[in-house]
Amino acid sequence: MNILKSITVTGFLILAIGINLSGQCKTFARNTCLPALGDYTHDGNYHATVLMEGEEAELYKTFYSDMEYRLAICGDEALPPVEFTVLDANRNIVYSNKDSGMSGVWDFKLESSQQLKIAIRVGTSGSAGSTPAKGCVSIMFGFRVK
Repeated sequence: MNILKSITVTGFLILAIGINLSGQCKTFARNTCLPALGDYTHDGNYHATVLMEGEEAELYKTFYSDMEYRLAICGDEALPPVEFTVLDANRNIVYSNKDSGMSGVWDFKLESSQQLKIAIRVGTSGSAGSTPAKGCVSIMFGFRVK
């Protein structure tokens, strides 16, 4: 009985910690990344997660023609710069922030509606033997109808 109680409590604590981190990242996205959208209308979604140095994540999103978009990627200050690449359905690179000084914002307009893949990767600090940094990373989308 004590083992079952211990497992239940442990499971609850793991779930509670995960919910807390998720809530912290949503707050991070709202407070830090949302302002980067400027005068673009936020699409209402908060895409944020906790990543460590060297980790990667990806997100697929459909974009429509005749609209202007802003993509904003923000990483916690404790993290090295976040690299992001946008790929089309044929895996062709549409944009990479490595070509723009690791900018966290990209404004674009597509000639045809399409689904794009946004791949993000947290860099590494290069410090051998140190504990990798961990923090929130957020992807935000804004739009303007032209």
